[in-house]
Amino acid sequence: MLISFAVSSLKSRKKSVILTLMSLFISVSVLLSVEHIRLQAEASFNRTISNVDLIVGAPSGQLNLLLYSVFRMGSATNNIDYKSLTMLQQHPDVEWAVPISLGDSHHGFRVLGTSQAYFDHYQYGNKQHISFASGKPFKGVFGTVIGADVAKALHYKLGDKIVIAHGIGAVSFHKHQQSPFTITGILAPTGTPIDKSVHVSLAGIEAMHLPPAKLSKVLAAPDNTDNPLVKPDSVTAVMLGLKSKFATFTLQRELNNYQDDRLMAILPGVAMAELWQMMDSVENILRIISVLVLVSSLFGLSTMLLASMQQREKEIAVLRILGAGAHVIFMMIVTEAILIAISASIGALAFVSLTFTLAKGWLASHYGLFISANLLSWHTTFVIGGVLLATLITTLLPAFDAYRNALHSKL
Repeated sequence: MLISFAVSSLKSRKKSVILTLMSLFISVSVLLSVEHIRLQAEASFNRTISNVDLIVGAPSGQLNLLLYSVFRMGSATNNIDYKSLTMLQQHPDVEWAVPISLGDSHHGFRVLGTSQAYFDHYQYGNKQHISFASGKPFKGVFGTVIGADVAKALHYKLGDKIVIAHGIGAVSFHKHQQSPFTITGILAPTGTPIDKSVHVSLAGIEAMHLPPAKLSKVLAAPDNTDNPLVKPDSVTAVMLGLKSKFATFTLQRELNNYQDDRLMAILPGVAMAELWQMMDSVENILRIISVLVLVSSLFGLSTMLLASMQQREKEIAVLRILGAGAHVIFMMIVTEAILIAISASIGALAFVSLTFTLAKGWLASHYGLFISANLLSWHTTFVIGGVLLATLITTLLPAFDAYRNALHSKL
């Protein structure tokens, strides 16, 4: 009966109720979106690299090693010996090893020297393998595979030749023009730093740094990657996949104490968690903005209910004549507000879910955000519960005003 009275009362004030409902709908949508994106972005951030148990590089701090090996940000303080890579590839606990060699660029895009193991084992997201939009992995010394963003920004296609420059700046005065690379493959978008990378072989990294006399010998047989002239002396880092997860900490300790080379092994998940903690201030700012938007909408709801009190004096008087107590009037006002809040929350939940369902592919390919469209979780329940509680609190003033009017109408 109380809900029926509340619904009838809301219908009699359609215009103001609809405007208030839309205001609350938008604010709840913003709050749900920010909270969901915040949680999913952290998960997506942690999925920039997937199924890699250890990253090994020269000692420089785990955040620095993570940034330059995974995100292509910054530079390594030192390289590790190529013999260390061989040791890791032959280690009984290691299933696969992906070498990484950095230090060059192409029009501001980082060049990554690696091996075929990179295309076979590197994973991102929910253990997704790298796929090709066109072409195939590089073969020989002077083949290259470019990321989706590189191809799009520079309008490259298969068969095009590119010249790699020394250093990582957008502008370089030292270009390896005598050793151009031919594009053999273009990768599909991943939303990760892979899209902004130019991938070449370790042999190619060595070849383009050779003096002209030696380079001419390599150019004479570009398919021979076993040529001693292009055998690397060092690599920047190595990504490892282990045969057993139980060996992770044992191998990490072993590598950190390795005597033949200065090595540091890190767990990418732990390093990413530490890096994400540094972004707490941004998260808090987003939360504050969302809460302020919600509070402003709730005050709008309270104002609408207060403003309608004078118009509802006759309505309240009729209800009193029909035998409704002042407490019933109080509860009716609260019920109206809760109904508006529930309607706005359900609408916002459906709208945000639909939006993420339609946009999740675009967000993944362009921004690396692997956003789930499923908002049904304990966290969402907590957020909506908080909205309803805040609605109840802000409605107490107009409800109490209606209660006083009801008492007055009795006199």
